[in-house]
Amino acid sequence: MKKLNICIDIDGTITDPYYFIEYFNEHFNKDLKEEDMNTCKLEDLYETTLEEILEFYTYKGYDIHLSASPLDSASEIMHELNKKHNLYFVTARNEGLKDVTEEWMEVNNFPKIDVYYLGGYYKVDKAKELDCDLFIEDNPHNTEDLAQSGIQVLLMDANYNKDIDLENVTRVTSWKEIKNIIDDMSL
Repeated sequence: MKKLNICIDIDGTITDPYYFIEYFNEHFNKDLKEEDMNTCKLEDLYETTLEEILEFYTYKGYDIHLSASPLDSASEIMHELNKKHNLYFVTARNEGLKDVTEEWMEVNNFPKIDVYYLGGYYKVDKAKELDCDLFIEDNPHNTEDLAQSGIQVLLMDANYNKDIDLENVTRVTSWKEIKNIIDDMSL
């Protein structure tokens, strides 16, 4: 069996990709639904400025992240994978979200693995530094960057990434599917 280095995004990959909607809807007085989430640009969805989005996020981000629902089987499967492979969380979250991230992972029983807080969306350099064999991601821009740099990506299916169809990208819909792909890759 081949031991793989697997990088895993957090938001939309181990969490429900739409967990923030109710908070943003209430604050920006909208009634958007999952099917309306066709972009990662919240300023476009909520018809406001990036500055207003960031101001709200600074004020309410802790509560938003702490209330996120984990995806089905993500924790259990990650525990299994962690016994056989090197797992790393690589997130666009910044260091200021470290406490809420660790609290959420503990409450939701995720394995204690290294978390890299990049504070930005470009993940290729960290993936290469970690000698990443496979990256699990949901963000379309990150997926394009990673795939174009030669890194294999499992793209967690979401409304905002439907246009992605690239070499080195395999679309997945569940953690059970992810586990099966990883098991096949490590034979």
